[in-house]
Amino acid sequence: MNSNRMVVAQRGVIPPPKHYADSAWFKYILSCCAATTAEMVTYPLDLTKTRLQIQGEKGLNGNGVATVPYRGLARTGVGIVQEEGLLKLWQGVTPAVYRHLIYSGTRMVLYEKVRDHLFTTRPDGTRPVWQAIVGGILVGGIAQFLASPADLIKVQMQMEGRRRFEGKPPRIHSASEAFVKIYAAGGLRGLWKGCMPNVYRSAFVNLGDLTTYDSVKRYFMGSWGLSDSYWTHALSSACSGLIGASLGTPLDVVKTRVMNQPTDVRARGLLYKNSLDCLMKTVRNEGFWALYKGFVPCWLRMGPWSLTFWLTYEQIRNACGTSAF
Repeated sequence: MNSNRMVVAQRGVIPPPKHYADSAWFKYILSCCAATTAEMVTYPLDLTKTRLQIQGEKGLNGNGVATVPYRGLARTGVGIVQEEGLLKLWQGVTPAVYRHLIYSGTRMVLYEKVRDHLFTTRPDGTRPVWQAIVGGILVGGIAQFLASPADLIKVQMQMEGRRRFEGKPPRIHSASEAFVKIYAAGGLRGLWKGCMPNVYRSAFVNLGDLTTYDSVKRYFMGSWGLSDSYWTHALSSACSGLIGASLGTPLDVVKTRVMNQPTDVRARGLLYKNSLDCLMKTVRNEGFWALYKGFVPCWLRMGPWSLTFWLTYEQIRNACGTSAF
């Protein structure tokens, strides 16, 4: 009977059994493992970036006066360690990991499915860039929408250390408490506060990261003749980190400010009406380049993050017998 099934499978009637290593659920797990590793290694830069994006924001202290407690990446990071403690550099890492359990797993599996079933493959193995762009933006937006509540909790927890140092009462003490308070104040809708700038940002970051990595890697392998090795992964991830940071930083600033702003009893923002309002006020009050606050730590983080993620992801796929990305 088994031989009959094999013959039928070879004729294309019944597909041969698929090994679990190439199944969607297994790739989801592998991508979550790689993302968690990258997040833990580079998280202090993400915290520093968030603090830089908030500083100088008018209205944050309730008196309309902007304060700048730190200036620059190094002084911000050193200040956090001196005033709040070394471990505070990882404050908010728990919801950050939760976010990647949803975001990274979803975007990686969805992109691979879209790429393999809808993209056009040329003889040299490359695919049209416009298809990769559309696919990257689409899956990035979907994945971030699903993970937005975890991102909201992460941003608010990242700012708690600064609030306490300024003598303000703490808003939250843990990720679970933050979830309960946000839900109690605004219901399900409150958990998606600031979700649209987050979705836009992630769509562009995914365009810069996932689309760039996939396209550049195939270009290096097809046109330059490089093998699917560490060096190819490193070069591709370096390109993806730079492009991702360049495209994503302005929307990341807007996302951070919208998510961090205080709200009224109806969960409406007290500083900004929406993402566009935040964008306009930021440019008007602080200038265009305020949209690139935190770019250096964002780039310094996305570069190592991309490198760590892609090297880890490609190697564990190879170790588990999963086909190369």
